[in-house]
Amino acid sequence: MDKIKELTEKIIAFRDARDWKQFHNPKDCAISLSLEASEVLEHFQWKSKEEINEYIKTHKEHIGEELADVLYWVLLMSHDLDIDILNISDKKLEKNNEKYPVEKAKGKNTKYNKL
Repeated sequence: MDKIKELTEKIIAFRDARDWKQFHNPKDCAISLSLEASEVLEHFQWKSKEEINEYIKTHKEHIGEELADVLYWVLLMSHDLDIDILNISDKKLEKNNEKYPVEKAKGKNTKYNKL
C-alpha cells in the first residue's frame, strides 16, 4: 500500500473513532486547512532571513508538525471530496510546466502571464 493511501486511512480512522465526520463539511475543512497553513506562517513572521535560518535549526520538529497538520486537512478533504490528490497534483505540475517553461522562467519570480 502506498504511503499516501496508508496515511489517509489513518486520518479517516482517527476522525471516525471520534465521530467528527459530522463536523467536516467542505467549508469548515477548508477553513481548518487555511488556519493550519497560517500556523506555519507564524513561525516565520517578523524574522529576518538570518533569524529564520537559526529558528529553523531549533524549531524544525514544531514546523514539521504544523506542516503535518496542513497535510492532514489536504488528505482529509481530498478523500471526502473524492479527489485523487496524487493524480491531480501530477496534472497541475504539467500545467505549471506549460505556464512556466524553463527557458522563460528560470531564475525569475515573475508570474506566468508576465514572462
